[in-house]
Amino acid sequence: MASVTIYDVAARAEVSIKTVSRVMNKEPNVRPAMRDRVLEAANALGYAPNLSARSLAGSRSFVIAVFADAALTIDHWRSERGSDYLQRIQLGATLECRGAGYHLLVELIDHDDPKVRQEVGALLAALKPDGVILTPPSCDNAVVLELLDKSGTPYVRLGPEKPEGLGARVHMDDVAAAREMTEHLADLGHARIGFIMGDKRYGASQARREGYLAAMKARGLKVDKAWIRQGDFTFESGHEAATALLALPVRPTAIFASSDEMALGALAAAAEAEISVPGEVSVAGFDDSPVSRLSRPQLSTIRQPLVEMSTLATKMLINGVARYSGAETQPPRDELLPFTLIHRASTAAVAEG
Repeated sequence: MASVTIYDVAARAEVSIKTVSRVMNKEPNVRPAMRDRVLEAANALGYAPNLSARSLAGSRSFVIAVFADAALTIDHWRSERGSDYLQRIQLGATLECRGAGYHLLVELIDHDDPKVRQEVGALLAALKPDGVILTPPSCDNAVVLELLDKSGTPYVRLGPEKPEGLGARVHMDDVAAAREMTEHLADLGHARIGFIMGDKRYGASQARREGYLAAMKARGLKVDKAWIRQGDFTFESGHEAATALLALPVRPTAIFASSDEMALGALAAAAEAEISVPGEVSVAGFDDSPVSRLSRPQLSTIRQPLVEMSTLATKMLINGVARYSGAETQPPRDELLPFTLIHRASTAAVAEG
């Protein structure tokens, strides 16, 4: 049986092929009655537009790409615990793409590879995406941004460290979020608060450390250098950092980790040292990933709106509002989304004595 073509739909709806194309490509300025007639004909015939044909018919590829960090994604996969960061980014973007007739592609970028310029250049030439969502650290990578600008590919940066740049930005306030969590612990009576940093390559890591330090200073609390430990957002690094913190002669009464994965590592370290949570030490994370609700005790954490961020970024790319040449009088779009502090069972008032 021959496949249904755009010509069949046009004939059934008694409209031109151009009108069918405009409806299928969700272009504006099509009368609602005409749009309904075309869609009714397409549904009756079981017509599905071909992506390649749509691409050839115009300048769009109907592809949105997500650039994700290869190193951290692979590290999480090898840990067998994983992280749902990329899954949540994909969820928001995929749902928005599906509704608009676009396809989403995720590409892992190795930012430490000296051939990153050739790799990204080849990807852009092959995919010709209508837009790119840049997750950290791509959103701050000078080579990636340069190649996107040269190719004229619109992009949206999720949570970049640096606000300056030609691309639109969708983010949350990591400094304020970390400050609020630290103040939450201080409100519970904790004065000795340990902090586990995230991967140095990510702007959010430094921002969260800044928020922690600002809160400690504002509350007049001392910060011992030994209370700040380096991690890389993985369970293993959180476990190692928390083990060192809990072995200090005067250990912290609370530990704030820059990700839920590292906070889970801190819970494991406390269990191994037979230190009760939250009885002897409170533990807080950052992300509000599903594991934060599955752990025992459940984690107090900061919810960052990743699904909402990627949904908005995708919508901006599809609607063309992310394109920016630098010639405009208005700066590129900058969208700040709210975070939420979630208090669960892993944090409690400091123990007496």
